[in-house]
Amino acid sequence: MTAVSEHEVRTPDDEVVRALAAPDDTEIDRLDAWWRANNYLTIGQIYLGANPLLREPLRPEHIKPRLLGHWGTSPGLSFVYAHVSRLIRHTGQQAIYLAGPGHGGPALVAAGYLEGTYSDIYPKVSQDEAGMQRLFRQFSSPGGIPSHVSVTTPGSIHEGGELGYVLVHAFGAVMDNPDLLAIAVVGDGEAETGPLEGSWKGISFLNPAHDGAVLPILHLNGAKIAGPTVLGRKDPDEVRSLLSGHGYEIIEVEGEDLPGMHHRFAAALAEAWGKIRAIQHAARAGEWDGERPHWPLIILRSPKGWTGPAEVDGVKVAGTWRAHQVPLSGVRDNPEHLALLERWLKSYRPEELFDSTGAPMELVRSLAPEGDLRMSASPHANGGKLTRDLDIPDFRDYAVEVERPAAEHAESTRKLGELMRDIYRRNPDRFRLFCPDETNSNRLGAVFEASDRGFMERVTPEDVKISRDGRVMEVLSEHNCHGWLEGYTLTGRHGMFATYEAFAMVSASQTVQHGKWLQEARNLPWREKVPSLNVLLTSTAWRNDHNGFSHQGPGLIQVVLTQRGDVARVYLPPDANTLLSVADHCFRSRSYINLIVIDKQPQLQFLTMDEAIEHARIGAGIWEWAGTDDGTSDPDIVLACAGDVVTMETVAAAQILKERLPGLKVRVVNVVDLMTLVRPKDHPHGMSETLFTELFTDTVDVVFSFHGYPGAIHQLVHGRPDADRFRVRGFIEQGTTTTPFDMTVRNKASRYHLVMDAINNTKRLPRGATELKAWCESQLARHEAYVVEHLEDMPEVRDWTLGDWAGQG
Repeated sequence: MTAVSEHEVRTPDDEVVRALAAPDDTEIDRLDAWWRANNYLTIGQIYLGANPLLREPLRPEHIKPRLLGHWGTSPGLSFVYAHVSRLIRHTGQQAIYLAGPGHGGPALVAAGYLEGTYSDIYPKVSQDEAGMQRLFRQFSSPGGIPSHVSVTTPGSIHEGGELGYVLVHAFGAVMDNPDLLAIAVVGDGEAETGPLEGSWKGISFLNPAHDGAVLPILHLNGAKIAGPTVLGRKDPDEVRSLLSGHGYEIIEVEGEDLPGMHHRFAAALAEAWGKIRAIQHAARAGEWDGERPHWPLIILRSPKGWTGPAEVDGVKVAGTWRAHQVPLSGVRDNPEHLALLERWLKSYRPEELFDSTGAPMELVRSLAPEGDLRMSASPHANGGKLTRDLDIPDFRDYAVEVERPAAEHAESTRKLGELMRDIYRRNPDRFRLFCPDETNSNRLGAVFEASDRGFMERVTPEDVKISRDGRVMEVLSEHNCHGWLEGYTLTGRHGMFATYEAFAMVSASQTVQHGKWLQEARNLPWREKVPSLNVLLTSTAWRNDHNGFSHQGPGLIQVVLTQRGDVARVYLPPDANTLLSVADHCFRSRSYINLIVIDKQPQLQFLTMDEAIEHARIGAGIWEWAGTDDGTSDPDIVLACAGDVVTMETVAAAQILKERLPGLKVRVVNVVDLMTLVRPKDHPHGMSETLFTELFTDTVDVVFSFHGYPGAIHQLVHGRPDADRFRVRGFIEQGTTTTPFDMTVRNKASRYHLVMDAINNTKRLPRGATELKAWCESQLARHEAYVVEHLEDMPEVRDWTLGDWAGQG
């Protein structure tokens, strides 16, 4: 470990750093008492259902019937928490604590309890013997709380149930948050995951002038659930080389001796904080040379299950994988294990930590900071408290002029880029776009008129729109982009994650976990609503002409549809004006996952701005101009659509039917808000039975052309009148490197397939239907030959606009 020296830290905080580095005996006593109390409460949560303060000898009936939880990482997490609390008391530093080893949940719950926050939020879990018993009984129990750090844990923004995301959440939390320090404890098991391995590079994007700081603490205790960890077994020089290669300045602490470990870690934390303050001071005082700082990183090596049983039944436990979960598993049935548990609990001397009522003693309470500086009470970890509305320009000012529908082409996402450009200008401290190196590709490049890409590594003259001060976040990692946005929104700022549609599946699990967080937060009145997680999918399945099958996959729609209706939203705007209206709504919303799907390529524009606003407000509507339905009676067939390319095919199919089967009454229904299809009792956006009947009737067959997998529509209309009458065309995993129209043909969703479906499913077959089916089949055969010979689509398809069918055939 490097010692703190005066020449290394040249900031106004020199004296504070020196004091932090050398705790006196009284401070060591406070640290150790708090740590012992937290360890005691951690073990109590895992084991005890009664007798929380050991007022009487421990008996089998005091033990929970099921022993669940994770002890091994918990003492290390508590140790770090105690020292950061002392740092905050000395400095007033605003800090949040992110526990990567998420199943160290009992340690973080105990910390909130000792700080008093837990009892403030959950009054029944009071700081007395009865409250302590309730604290123990609720842990990992029916009707209680999970075993990991979750949304129910005060001070948490990091859902620890799935490993790998602690650093991305920490970096997102401090972006545009200059006064915040995020303590990110990385478990050595977690460090083996792909997302975590890719997230060390966050310091390559962190600007000390306007961002806060992340202090990673790599907790190497050497073992995971059933064996050793890679970094725990590597030569320490290799670990140092790995992390210093990412640009960190390494500070190391190792051991298990007490109070020596308290002294060493206090010095290490003081050194790290001093270096952070020095970096920030230089950047904010105009003394920064612009080079990427070498931010500190602490490696903490302590035994797995530190202070727990050394051996059980003659087998080594502490310091091994056996300490990972429940070191003593047979406590109810094994008197020796029960006695060992009692000795273990009493080793923390609870009589010195809790008074006669069960409340923490002053020696324990005195370590905690005051009020909102307590990490369990930080408003940064309840970001809705700090959220300010975006200043959003009037999206109508970016409208595409539409004189008649389906006559002109435009790149719809380009208009969204222009809107976001001006949101950047109006909100320089609370809006960011996160995108895996695809901002220009996705036609969102207008944002670069307001902000460069942020980058802290070397910049060359050949680089374009890249600078230290940039706030457009591009890194070739969906995990990083998604996670940064999560941390950004959970701490109260707004943004969007834009990515190629197929590769949103790389981070789909993060979308699911974030949705679960939002769902559970709705059940907690103390959790304030936060800005929504806005995800834009473009470069979609239907238009990946050159990339081919690997880039053709609409799976994230299906993922989001499976989440609860109180958080999940899926929008499929068919054109630019509808996209602008939808985006405005999403940027203003709170605590949703908003999934917006639209392609970046030039596409037909259908609605004026006023029409688009009304269409998006309702979520679905009849496009009278596209069909032959006069509204006086039910149509013969309903052609429905959701998604940009399939909407074009549907409108084209309706036009063919209008020209060639004028006696067939065709209704065209477009759906922009996918959740309107669901029954109102199943989703708050579900349209009423009356509106559903007005759009789709109760009896007429519906040919539904959908952007995603066909099964999604069947899922959504389940329970609607005669749901079996819906015939769905969509993506059926037929893809390759091919033309845009050939993609619809391969997936049997082309205009010709839709026309044949309409003929096959109408209850009234007009004259000429047989001939039209034959013509459609001939067109498909002609198409197949044409694309192979000419390497592009037939002119009547490639250049089609509404009205072009008149006189053909």
